[in-house]
Amino acid sequence: MTRIVDAAEEHFGRPVMKVTAPGGEGRSSFRLHFENMDVIATLRPNFRRTHLEAFVLERLRTYCDDVPECLGVVGEVMFQADVGRRRLNQEIVQHDAAKQMDLAAEAVATIFRFQSAARKTDLSKMMPHLGANQGWVNGLVDGIETLELYGSGVPKQFDRVAACERLTQPGRQFVKWDCRSGNAAIGRDEKMRWFDFEYSGMRHGAEDFAWLIGDEAWPISPEKMVDVIIEQFDPDCGYEIADYLDYLSVYLTFHSTQRLKLILNEAQKRGWLSKERVRKYDDAGVHPEFAAQICDVGRYFSAQSKITAPLTQGFEAAKSSFQEILKEGRSLKSA
Repeated sequence: MTRIVDAAEEHFGRPVMKVTAPGGEGRSSFRLHFENMDVIATLRPNFRRTHLEAFVLERLRTYCDDVPECLGVVGEVMFQADVGRRRLNQEIVQHDAAKQMDLAAEAVATIFRFQSAARKTDLSKMMPHLGANQGWVNGLVDGIETLELYGSGVPKQFDRVAACERLTQPGRQFVKWDCRSGNAAIGRDEKMRWFDFEYSGMRHGAEDFAWLIGDEAWPISPEKMVDVIIEQFDPDCGYEIADYLDYLSVYLTFHSTQRLKLILNEAQKRGWLSKERVRKYDDAGVHPEFAAQICDVGRYFSAQSKITAPLTQGFEAAKSSFQEILKEGRSLKSA
């Protein structure tokens, strides 16, 4: 903390009045309160990621206003504009269904916009390619083992090779990665912006929407989110919409199993958490309702592709299990 404050006062030439931690004390970003402005200071564990994030923000801001402004880097500390305290994951549950759909549409539109901005830059030549080796793809598909807890195992008709082939994608499109709704906020100007670009790179492009729809705390059904994607689809993204949605469905199927695995592991360690705590600290969705939600996402999207359709029943069984936990109020360890 002392390093961050010293760097900030040197960089901005004014004293820091107070420091708060918007994501909790264990996170790498802090809100610095000056007399007449607030700034977000980030000290990543990885020096390279700090500078990569600053580089990305500077490039994107040339062509869009959907990401924070980078205010400078001092050593290992990056400073960026404060995009607001109304995080999307908390904001969206405060509204009725119609307003929630408006927020979902804006969230999707902003992702398409910063991806479009990236195509106007040299980021495609500079950024790492994500998930570019077979081991990573195999690991993603292996997440289906989690579904074995809720049924008779992975169906024989599931073609693992076909799944891996579909998920093996060249780095054609910039992706932010980790587009969970806790990583977007609405500012005083009512503008929604995405932040935390430390893991960004190049891949298919639909992965950003998979992270949003596959955010277990996201309150909108997968069916409605597909409608939003279709309405906001950017025809200049380099794909036909049918192929884009097919890939999104396959990827989201396996993304859902990874999120489910994370929820189960965390619940075993800590027990179930309140939904309010999960949203406040942008935590893993360790609540039976959120677990049921990610199973519903997996159920819907797995059914959209021949490759993943054999897995649909497993998601349905898992969803039923968490619904029973909600009804009976049981703990995971006794379930």
